[in-house]
Amino acid sequence: MLAIQKNFTKTFYALLSLPATAMGFALSVQISALSWILSTQYGLEIHDVGLVWAAGPIAGIFGQVIIGLVSDNVWFWNGRRRPFILIGGVLAALMLLALPNIGVISASMGVDGILGIAIVVALTLDLAINVSFNPTRSIIADVTPPGDKRTKGYTWMQTISGTLGVAAYAIGAIWGNYVLIYSGAILVLLLSIIPPFFIEEPRQLDAGSDGAPQPAGHGSLSLQQIFMAIQPLWGFLLYAVYGMTVRLAHLSVAPGIVEGICAVITVAGIAAAMVRAENPDTTNRTNMAGFQKVLAAHSFTWIGVQTMFVYMFAYVQDKMPTMSDLDMGRVVSISFLILNAVGALLPALLLEPLTRRLGRVRTHMICIAIMAAGYAGIWFVGKSPTAIYLLMGVLGVGWAATVSLPFAIMSQKVNQGRMGLYMGLFNLSVVLPQLVASLGVGEAVSKAADKNLIFIICAGTLAVSAFLWLFVQEPPAPEGDTELAPGGGGH
Repeated sequence: MLAIQKNFTKTFYALLSLPATAMGFALSVQISALSWILSTQYGLEIHDVGLVWAAGPIAGIFGQVIIGLVSDNVWFWNGRRRPFILIGGVLAALMLLALPNIGVISASMGVDGILGIAIVVALTLDLAINVSFNPTRSIIADVTPPGDKRTKGYTWMQTISGTLGVAAYAIGAIWGNYVLIYSGAILVLLLSIIPPFFIEEPRQLDAGSDGAPQPAGHGSLSLQQIFMAIQPLWGFLLYAVYGMTVRLAHLSVAPGIVEGICAVITVAGIAAAMVRAENPDTTNRTNMAGFQKVLAAHSFTWIGVQTMFVYMFAYVQDKMPTMSDLDMGRVVSISFLILNAVGALLPALLLEPLTRRLGRVRTHMICIAIMAAGYAGIWFVGKSPTAIYLLMGVLGVGWAATVSLPFAIMSQKVNQGRMGLYMGLFNLSVVLPQLVASLGVGEAVSKAADKNLIFIICAGTLAVSAFLWLFVQEPPAPEGDTELAPGGGGH
């Protein structure tokens, strides 16, 4: 083990952040360029763009859960997470190279139609990202003790990853998306295959609050237990299956009926989770009630965030119709650059110190509320590039928290020996809402004459998320940990 890892130096936190940074950079390239390419180069309609984006969350549903479960139970290449980081990184780099060549791939295969190839490329790219994202996040929990060191690990992860994300959007804004894609493929490859060899993974993982070491994979869950664990997400899951089936099979279904059923199931599941007391289960050392509350609160954040990512270009087209496709692409790239710049600076510089005074949960809830206000601001006054850029800075406060603090909160509510599995299940609170945004919201946005609907949805879902975070209890600080002020945290 390197001395920097033994002593938890800043160099080690930076090194530990690089694999997640690689996947974050790949995601930034996808966010910046995918919708732009599909709409301008290949002429896909808004609802078809949403369908392509839906391929990614599907990959996440299976990829992160399965890889998390497998990585908890294997050991090869001197690591539990390392092999999947390496495989996913190489595959992600290859799929980035495929993005601007969808037409060439379609022609070479003799396939008539861009949409199918675009879905395959997007699905493979997101599967690669998800293959690596779970291990890159789980390894931080594996090699850091609960408390301030783990919070620092995740805030540093976002600071390093966010900084490179800013570089991604800057490249897109200055030199264009094609330069971004090709440079991104190189960077993703290097950051995925080099750092893992300098991080030593433990063969034994600490389990729960007593800190007793146990073999990886201890306390496996059955499929029924896994299904019950994600109860707050049942409505999202049902809608994802329904929405994809209807779109891909071109079925004609009376609108509103299934959507209403899914909404009722979602409200009932979340309400049931919110009223449960967070009494840690000493049998498997997982605070299931607390875990489910985090799932519920985090899911509504991602409906709004994904709606912004996928349909930002449609909003700019609607509000600034005289812009060329190139200028529109630059506005979107600069917007996400600002979002990620704030998201990169705040976690280590502001959020981590703030969690010591207010607690992780309360800090996160405040940031999500600020993000909801920022979305409302774009709804009301976001009619020019300048206004959008300013309000994107406000949104960056919530984005900084979204991609850092929930991991630290969730990781202290679950069995440490099953971190990969629970990290995969936690990811369902991201990918299932993403499907809702890509399918249901896509249909609504496509039909809406006024694209203000995009940010009405964003503001509303973030407000709901902030409210739900009020019910999440602050994870107790480990003995000797001074990270949290007495009484800090949620309700």
